[in-house]
Amino acid sequence: MSAALKPGPRGVRLRQLVREDIGPLNQLFADAFSDRYRRDGLAGVRVPPLNPVIWRYAIDDAGDGAVCWEDVDGRMVAFNVTHQSGTEGWMGPLAVRPEWQGTGLGKQVVTRGVEFLRSRGCTVIGLETMPRTMDNIGFYSRLGFVPARMTVTFAIEATPARCSLLSRLDAVDTDAALRACAELLQRMQPGVDFTREIQLTRKLGIGDTVLLYGPGGLEGFALCHEAALIEGRPRDEVRVLKLAVGDLAQLTPLLSAVGGYARDCGMVRAAVRVQGDYPDAYQRLVAAGGRVRWTDLRMTLAGSAERIPERGAVFSNWEI
Repeated sequence: MSAALKPGPRGVRLRQLVREDIGPLNQLFADAFSDRYRRDGLAGVRVPPLNPVIWRYAIDDAGDGAVCWEDVDGRMVAFNVTHQSGTEGWMGPLAVRPEWQGTGLGKQVVTRGVEFLRSRGCTVIGLETMPRTMDNIGFYSRLGFVPARMTVTFAIEATPARCSLLSRLDAVDTDAALRACAELLQRMQPGVDFTREIQLTRKLGIGDTVLLYGPGGLEGFALCHEAALIEGRPRDEVRVLKLAVGDLAQLTPLLSAVGGYARDCGMVRAAVRVQGDYPDAYQRLVAAGGRVRWTDLRMTLAGSAERIPERGAVFSNWEI
């Protein structure tokens, strides 16, 4: 998309986000989500700004899908960071400044994201929202989204387990591992591809990919971020953004390796977001001592739902 400004409701103009926008983007994010908590009855909650490098990852990952809306004075009033992983598309984070809500701008923000993902050939289009926020659920429902299952965030403890990491491979083996990750995912969810996210994570130095090998080759992988999520706070956990295992029997060893990576990073735990479409995987996490920390409601556009593989599991975090 061209960065040229375009007309919007009440003089609002649309343009592409760039790294120089991270400051005002972070402020709008904190203000909008803090207001959301206040309206949900949690007046004392203040959402902190995110680590700028996390925004850099989100903007670079989204590319033309990262856009904002400005008022006539050039003040950012809304944004949407729209991501594509092959045929899988999702929006987040996205927000509208509180005083602009109810003007029709929110509808334009979401509609533009849907149109963008459709134009890129995405067959899966979704987002995640807070399950207790009826206003958000109703708003997205009126735009054609339907609720799927819950996404549950588990905390797993760091362990002394050994782990194989993409960063430890030489150039030739790195290329082979990237191909193996793509081929494993292609067998499970045809069209979905996490290669760009894996490469961008390595380029920015904010995490690594844990690889699980067996007698037949690659059996699973987990893309992890170790950079602190919140600006100014110390690192305390590794976050799993994407995970795939060809057989659920390999989930526990892969999670153990993720715990080993967390320990190597000096962290006390790792966070894993499990989609409710995988009840067996969910029970394995509980049995392994995982502690439930957070829940989100996954919503997908009607007719653009996810396809769950017959074997194994694919966890795709629709948050940054």
